Amino acid sequence: MNIILISNNRNKSYKLVLRPMVIYAIFGLIAISAFFIYKTGYSHAQTLSLDMLQAARTNTYSIWQKELHQQENTLNHLEDSTKKSLDAMAGRLSILQGYVMRLDALGSRLASMANLDDIEFGVENPPGIGGPIDSTVDKHMQLSDLLISFNALEKTLQDRSEKLTAMESMLINRTLQEQTSPGGKPSMGGYLSSLFGYRTDPMSGRKEFHEGLDFAGKQGTPVVAVAAGIITWSGSRYGYGNMIEVSHGNGYITRYAHNNKNLVSVGEKVERGEVIATMGNTGRSTGTHVHFEVIYNGKHVDPKKYLSTK
Repeated sequence: MNIILISNNRNKSYKLVLRPMVIYAIFGLIAISAFFIYKTGYSHAQTLSLDMLQAARTNTYSIWQKELHQQENTLNHLEDSTKKSLDAMAGRLSILQGYVMRLDALGSRLASMANLDDIEFGVENPPGIGGPIDSTVDKHMQLSDLLISFNALEKTLQDRSEKLTAMESMLINRTLQEQTSPGGKPSMGGYLSSLFGYRTDPMSGRKEFHEGLDFAGKQGTPVVAVAAGIITWSGSRYGYGNMIEVSHGNGYITRYAHNNKNLVSVGEKVERGEVIATMGNTGRSTGTHVHFEVIYNGKHVDPKKYLSTK
């Protein structure tokens, strides 16, 4: 192979003759150099890649470690917060259980005072609870235990609510019965002047049956209802003069006659002890008094036995 070299001024030229062996040697050298360069570059690139991978791994591991640490802190905070919440709920549960015990005591006392023997609150023999704290176990109440306690408390409260409702109903019925059953004196003054039963009639002089009690007094003495009820008559009636009739339910009716003035009208509701008239001398009467009758299931009964009830 001939290689001609020309200088810049083109005045001179050089001719280089290369033999085949030299050419082969040159190409071999070039190949070896290229391989060496490739190998060196590959090794450098591999080392660089490993360094970058290690750096990325280290950076990622650091980020993960930081994230895990944050998650661990968050979980610890949530755990502490949950334990505090459970402890607070357990404290409230204890307070509510204390209230239930006080409610039991009150209910038992009321049942005893009202003689409601068929309603039992069970406070005479409360369940025995207590004992030392076990230091080997977690002192915090678990959620499952708390839920069980709340469910038991809910059942207890439901039971007490039903019993108190029944007691209230029984007491109301008893109160209504007491309020609507005749009892007490029909006037705010005066004295008993004539009894229930056979007597000599002051007007005719004959022996006749007196269907009530007479209370004599001064003109204008207040006449009161002996029980709660509804006014079914308020006006003049033959023989009775100005009369008031009160229906109390449960078969009871009371009458107040010979009034000077009636103070209530038909349809009005009156309470026990309410003034309904003033004592007078109207109708078939010999003097100022109130004629008082008690009728039970359509029959006149002796009002005297009701006077001592109030």
